Amino acid sequence: MTRIAIIGAGLCGLTAARALQNEGLSPVVFDKGRGVGGRLSTRRAENGLQFDHGAQYLSAKDPSFAAFLAEAEAEGAATPWQVSDEAKTVGVPGMSGIAKFLAQGIDIRQSVEIQSLQQDSAGWRIADEPFDRVISTVPAPQAIRLLSEAHPLRGAMSGVVMEPNLTLMLALPDTDPPFETRRDPHDDVAWLALDSAKHDRAGPACWVAQAGLAWSKAHLELDKDEIAQKLLPLVCERLGADPLDALYVSAHRWRYAQASTPLGEPFLTDSTLFVGGDWAISNRAEGAWLSGSAMARALLETL
Repeated sequence: MTRIAIIGAGLCGLTAARALQNEGLSPVVFDKGRGVGGRLSTRRAENGLQFDHGAQYLSAKDPSFAAFLAEAEAEGAATPWQVSDEAKTVGVPGMSGIAKFLAQGIDIRQSVEIQSLQQDSAGWRIADEPFDRVISTVPAPQAIRLLSEAHPLRGAMSGVVMEPNLTLMLALPDTDPPFETRRDPHDDVAWLALDSAKHDRAGPACWVAQAGLAWSKAHLELDKDEIAQKLLPLVCERLGADPLDALYVSAHRWRYAQASTPLGEPFLTDSTLFVGGDWAISNRAEGAWLSGSAMARALLETL
């Protein structure tokens, strides 16, 4: 049996793992986090509060990704959400539900951070285990650091530019909201969504706010409490709310949220190592799905 390691349990890594497992292989997925999904994340807090603080929803242009979302809906892991007169897909009970659906039955090693990729005559050594093939789905700057300076894929990834995003999770008393979603890429608060308006959610008004690119860059290295303190009044001003009424406030730093300059192809490979992610094609979650699917197909062709 060919031993396959996948680094990253986000949408890209889980997509590749599922495709390989469907072909009778047994990939092992390593992830530094405590849960699966990457940016398909749901933060849960006291009193039943929850926030989809990464991807707010998914939408599909590619037929294969649309078919996957339909399958997730049919299995109760996803449901439609109306956003600005468009039907999007959200996870049940949160966005992480889609990732958990995809991860079923896959060997996932959580809280394991891979520091480097070491290759020898016997193959690759990951977390002190031998593997014949490796798929890396971490952001391009992190993938570069995993490789030796002499590895040819480092140079091919050097042109990828990734940008940060700072996110605020805010709970307020449940009152009539001024809107459910608001997008303004030129504002310091580029995106606001009433997360609790999604399917079958109750309780206080749970908002997710994502800062604009310039604001995120300017405040990237602040600690999370400082980020929350600075974002809170900006968000409340746009909601017409009093910061003193906040029931819950927390910030999250997405250092590699999106690729302003993507790779321009689904993945890179040297025939035993495959490197990709949403940063390879686009900023859309669909790009992660397409990259993961393409890497799985290419890996199968090498066996």
